[in-house]
Amino acid sequence: MHSLERIGRYRLERRLGTGAFGTVWLAHDDELEAPVAVKVLAENWSHRLDVRERFLAEARLLRRAGSPRVVQVYDIGELPDGRPYFVMEYADAGTLADLLEAGPLPVPEALRLTAQAARSAHALHEAGIVHRDIKPGNVLLRTAPDGTRRVLLADLGLAKSLAQASGLTLAAGSAGYRPPEQAEPGAGIDARADVYALGAVG
Repeated sequence: MHSLERIGRYRLERRLGTGAFGTVWLAHDDELEAPVAVKVLAENWSHRLDVRERFLAEARLLRRAGSPRVVQVYDIGELPDGRPYFVMEYADAGTLADLLEAGPLPVPEALRLTAQAARSAHALHEAGIVHRDIKPGNVLLRTAPDGTRRVLLADLGLAKSLAQASGLTLAAGSAGYRPPEQAEPGAGIDARADVYALGAVG
């Protein structure tokens, strides 16, 4: 990615992470005086219309979920080179994967966070969405006003509408967290795939 200082009205501060199809930046919205996360499609995929559509579909699914238990999308736009980006809620306490780097959690805290992640998945299911890639790196943590950690599900890059998920033809998801049927091409899946992944996370 070329060196960027701003994306739209958002001032970039540092890179939070890079995935297969995009990079997420910590940025600052000077108008609202708030930190945000900005996800930008990777340059090497910018010519692929199917990848671009999948990237934009993630933003639409996050908006459709419309739940405080799922990362909120605030804005969407396009860089001068044509790559799309979308602006999301910033999870200041990192991910569950980050938290686990310090070692196993006390059982009560592990159960509390897993239960919150399950409620987040339920919010997606109520909106007709199956996540298909619940894992510690996609369970974000945000500090609540009372100092506790609040769970947000993120990264709907593999998510599908439940109406479409019954006819999926490609294997997807992360090894160790996806159910056996999701690892096989041609297998239809539903919300139970996310339940299995939550069990693995727990």
